[in-house]
Amino acid sequence: MFIDLEEQYDKIYRYCYYKLHHREKAEDITQEAFLRFLENEHYQDTGKGLQYLYTIARNLCIDEFRRKPLEELPPDLPESTENKLENQLLDSICLKNALTRLPEEDQEILLLKYVNEVPAATICQIYNISRFTLYRRTTKSLSQLKEAL
Repeated sequence: MFIDLEEQYDKIYRYCYYKLHHREKAEDITQEAFLRFLENEHYQDTGKGLQYLYTIARNLCIDEFRRKPLEELPPDLPESTENKLENQLLDSICLKNALTRLPEEDQEILLLKYVNEVPAATICQIYNISRFTLYRRTTKSLSQLKEAL
């Protein structure tokens, strides 16, 4: 299976940004993931390239997260005067809070499936689960999100 690296670059970047919440570090990790991916041609030839690429990115994000200390939010966050912006921000915060109640692996599965549009078969390979397990976990996670929202 041949994968389009240009198309996957943005998706890997989004995945890294979601994990790290830091633009420059996500760019660095994305580039490092692609460098490591391109150095090893074995997985590209076996048709597991996409799975391997996400595994590299995930492991690099975990390594980066272990290296950096947690930062506190500044106490004086700027206030928005527009109602529409406030509602979008509140929706975003509510969604993030609801997502944090899910196990981390389920959060990643939802990100891969709905944001990065990774095929179900690839997600199953990344997490070493069956399609039925993926369906069950996705359905359960979405129902938990609906309840929380």
